[in-house]
Amino acid sequence: MTLTTSRDLVDVLTPEVERLFERHLATTKSWMPHDLVPWERAAETSPRDAWHEAEATLPGGVRSALVVNLLTEDNLPYYFETINRMFANEIWREWARRWTAEEMRHGIVIRDYITVTHAVDLDDLERARMHQVCGAQVPQPDTAVDTLAYVALQELATRISHRNTGNLLEDDAGYRVMARVAADENLHYLFYRDLVSAALELDPSGTVCAIERQVRTFEMPGVGIPDFNSHATAIAAAGIYDLVLHHDQVLVPVVLRHWGIETIEGLNAEAELARERIVGHIARIGRIGRRLAARRAPVSTNASA
Repeated sequence: MTLTTSRDLVDVLTPEVERLFERHLATTKSWMPHDLVPWERAAETSPRDAWHEAEATLPGGVRSALVVNLLTEDNLPYYFETINRMFANEIWREWARRWTAEEMRHGIVIRDYITVTHAVDLDDLERARMHQVCGAQVPQPDTAVDTLAYVALQELATRISHRNTGNLLEDDAGYRVMARVAADENLHYLFYRDLVSAALELDPSGTVCAIERQVRTFEMPGVGIPDFNSHATAIAAAGIYDLVLHHDQVLVPVVLRHWGIETIEGLNAEAELARERIVGHIARIGRIGRRLAARRAPVSTNASA
């Protein structure tokens, strides 16, 4: 089947959205942010105290990850606006509201954890939040299937980033916070991943072209965050998220294996070219990522010596 418009695809996918939404509600677990926050730690330091980097207990890359993860959640109104505008059908919007409520819970628990542990400069964090939310910069895919492909990749990338941040916190409470958030992000990823799988069955050529666009132009949501490039560099250096992880844990397992881009049949000429570009781009990302990681390795070794 070749669907002529993005709206056609949204309409035809509606029964699958209903099924996946029901699966999500049956799988997700209710949890309370305040149960995970180590409130007793608030007595150890006051959020009103001046923050000095020389006294920081967390490595710079971990602090950057916490800041980027939180500011991304703070920009939630604009992600919701984009999704709600793209998908007018009520069941899609019901999902968008549920997704928004769950993502907002992530922002609550990460912010409370950061506040009681005074993990970063809270004044800088608030100034960055104001800048981020006032700027309203979020990815704006052109079509519904582009949106689904982007969010599937982004949710998995976010899950990996949250989990790796928690692993590096060396703090049981922080680990539990990030693990809980990562578990939610995994369910969001599965929802969008499987919608893209359904879209591939309905319109393989159009969906492959959309996947190619999103794989080639992918950026983590956060480009409007002050000093985002510096944060991204620190996050990569810490091993929380870099091109190697993007290649090995996102592009290869999802695009090549789960979506099976290399084995899809019946593609038109445009989609065949898109498939070639996807495979070539993923291979390049792997090569570039490993080259960059090799350059960072001596720096990491010297820093730990």
